[in-house]
Amino acid sequence: MTAQSNIYPTAALQATDAAHHLHPFSDMKSLNEEGSRIITGAEGVWLQDSDGKRMMDGMAGLWCVQVGHGRKEIAEAVSRQMEELAYYNTFFKTTHPPAVALSEKLAQLAPDHMNRVFYCSSGSEANDTVFRMVRHYWDQIGQPAKKTIIGRWNGYHGSTLAGTSLGGMKAMHEQGDLPVPGVRHINQPYWFGEGGDLSPEEFGIKVARELETAIDQLGEDTVGAFIAEPIQGAGGVIIPPESYWPEIRRILSERNILFAADEVICGFGRLGTWFGSDYYGLKPDLMPIAKGLTSGYLPMGGVMVSDRVAEGLVDKGGEFYHGYTYSGHPVCAAAALASLDIIEREGLVDRVANDIGPYLRERWLKLNDHPLVGEARMTGLVGALELVPDKTNRHKTFPDTGTVGTICRDISFENGLVMRAVRDSMIISPPLVLSREEADFLIEAVVKTLDETHHA
Repeated sequence: MTAQSNIYPTAALQATDAAHHLHPFSDMKSLNEEGSRIITGAEGVWLQDSDGKRMMDGMAGLWCVQVGHGRKEIAEAVSRQMEELAYYNTFFKTTHPPAVALSEKLAQLAPDHMNRVFYCSSGSEANDTVFRMVRHYWDQIGQPAKKTIIGRWNGYHGSTLAGTSLGGMKAMHEQGDLPVPGVRHINQPYWFGEGGDLSPEEFGIKVARELETAIDQLGEDTVGAFIAEPIQGAGGVIIPPESYWPEIRRILSERNILFAADEVICGFGRLGTWFGSDYYGLKPDLMPIAKGLTSGYLPMGGVMVSDRVAEGLVDKGGEFYHGYTYSGHPVCAAAALASLDIIEREGLVDRVANDIGPYLRERWLKLNDHPLVGEARMTGLVGALELVPDKTNRHKTFPDTGTVGTICRDISFENGLVMRAVRDSMIISPPLVLSREEADFLIEAVVKTLDETHHA
């Protein structure tokens, strides 16, 4: 994408935005004083703002633009579908060809034991659906006491009422007296920040066994499900120790509770497998999906449902009083089919596993040598850098958590790379079409940004 001169009235757009637009997860007073960044165009892994500045989209939009920006195939598929059937619902014993085709495709891509999908419009709605579906399933099979769902502190499952409750973001819980009753949290597998003096392997087993303890304390006959992201995304790209998921698998295999693997970020190639559950050898009963499903081109989400749960929902009969106006929206389904076709046709999942993923990871991990970096970690095309005041002591943190991360994020933008700050860690999740040359630019921009932050 070639940078263009400023053809947009940036100041006027910022003023109108400030007057009328309430942004998500934003301090609006501070944002309005600073002025919003106006993004006006995008192609491949590149963005352009209203001042003509070109930036690499190191976050794939919001973890979602797997196939890159500006794919005409998706736009054309959407246009064709709009001309044929722009909208109809899937209530009232009704369906349409795009929803049917997408359901079949998702069943082919998902783990073998998952053959049905319930549609919605976002990951947050998908996790609301999980909340409802878990309880309805146990009601259906005659175990109505199994209502409690166990999640993890610092996990993220969306910002709706149920999604916020299932997640473990304490700042979100403080706004609205959450979580709702029937949700319990255990600690996250965050070795760098919370592992103490234990080795990663020891810590992984220890924190996994908190699930076992929680189930025993609550009583297995009252626990409906455990929900977790294969890799925590919004929590700071928390990649669990290698010992963690095998121990969780053992615990789940011994207990009669459902497992919901939140694949909203990890799904559709991000880890070099179709789903994070494939990467870690997990066998979920429910699998919330969104983001990479359409590569962000249109809003769509869903819940993949295992044959076990489907038996309780379908074979037992009775109506599930749940759904959305846009469940299985035909145009969104057309966008999803087109995006999935690109991922398959261009071999992007294999490319993340065997080409661009290892290429970027090798360079990313070398950032461990920077004086500001306490740990560099990456799996597939998702990574994090822990910024620290003292490389020799990972227990020492900056006095005002988040300040250094924010400074680094802002400098990164100025250097032409969109990185996200979570506390004092920097995270990336670039489109799966990132080239080697673009990966080199990304690393160069990160090094420059770290140097400037270190001396700020």
